[in-house]
Amino acid sequence: MKKYNEHPSESGDLSDASFWKMAGPMDLIYMGYGLLIVLLVIVSYILGATQYLPHDPQAVNLELLMAPPHTPGHLLGTDFMGRDLLTRLIIGIQAYFLPGLLAIGTALTLGTCCGVAAGYWGGRLDTAATYLSNLLDSFPRLVLILLIVAAFKPDIYLIMAVVGITNVPTVAHLIKNKILFLKQKNFIEAATALGLKNAVIIFKHILWHNCRSVLIIQATLGMAEVILIETSLSYLGFGVQEPTPSWGNMVQSGANYFMQGKFWPSTAPALAILLTIMGFHLLGDSLNNILEKKRDQ
Repeated sequence: MKKYNEHPSESGDLSDASFWKMAGPMDLIYMGYGLLIVLLVIVSYILGATQYLPHDPQAVNLELLMAPPHTPGHLLGTDFMGRDLLTRLIIGIQAYFLPGLLAIGTALTLGTCCGVAAGYWGGRLDTAATYLSNLLDSFPRLVLILLIVAAFKPDIYLIMAVVGITNVPTVAHLIKNKILFLKQKNFIEAATALGLKNAVIIFKHILWHNCRSVLIIQATLGMAEVILIETSLSYLGFGVQEPTPSWGNMVQSGANYFMQGKFWPSTAPALAILLTIMGFHLLGDSLNNILEKKRDQ
């Protein structure tokens, strides 16, 4: 008979060596690309935070307006004011990185609390958590964000906190379903019979061993969504404003010169948005595929 401390982890253990054995070739490629994007984002954020940059992001050079890529001293060229594009792309990560972590942290924390309350204890807590989740789900997310922006003109951190709150129902639903599944397997009853405290059961044996992978996947997909929302708001003029660079306002500023045949100042940040969002999505999808295969074993 299997002892309780050798619990069956329903969602897979990321530290298990078989994690890599179960990954298909395409999953490994997707994961490698996603991890590369994550690494580049983190390194770029650190470079921007420490001001270890190729150029001053606000430095104007009127002699090099709209310089093409590979211009001496400017690897990716310059924008409509002669500012270095590579430097501004690096600094642009500041616009969504910390606000994005706030949104993800808000969604995972509140969503986990609601999911545990609904799935573990049930009863009135389940009713209240389900009601709140349905209430949040009933609001169109973009409309709600635009209403808050129009009414309060908040900074990007408050906007991303709202984004995180709107993602709470998704996380809560996943955690609740996982706990209900464990209850069907008599997992929680066995732990209670062994005299384990509720806190140990919830934090260690449910969240850490059985919901960890779900939360990691939601975090990667959530960051992709955060980048899309932040860049969209900046493009529309509701997010980060010039002269502070954001990939969204860089696309908007460069788009004004499309009719002159100057595509690169807008295309470069647009490609950065596309490749970064795709990287986070592929990382989340590959993790999900691998862990689903492990569950089938």
